Amino acid sequence: MRDPRHELGQRGEALAAQRLVDAGFEILARNLDLAVGEIDLVASDGHVVAFVEVKTRARHAQLLASTLRAGQRRKIELAAAAFVATRRLDHVPCRFDAMLVDLSVEPAAIEWIQGAWELGG
Repeated sequence: MRDPRHELGQRGEALAAQRLVDAGFEILARNLDLAVGEIDLVASDGHVVAFVEVKTRARHAQLLASTLRAGQRRKIELAAAAFVATRRLDHVPCRFDAMLVDLSVEPAAIEWIQGAWELGG
């Protein structure tokens, strides 16, 4: 039996990915799971590579980028560095975004925080 939280997260990630595509981004990776960490979405608009953490809620709740703990941000940063190295994207600007998906309303509300934190922040 599937974990309902997993299904909730998958739904939020699908909506976040569609929002990125609608904004002109190409999804480069989904659920990127590396030894050093995991990234929900990696996307590029041709000018920047965005490493996106998606947080999804089923009930109305204040969704803040600050819900990302420092340790979690660090794991995302390490995974991003590994992705950049393996894809030889050292020359491309990168940023860390957060997409906060609220499923308690219809249609779902998505808050997209571009540059949600700085490297090492």
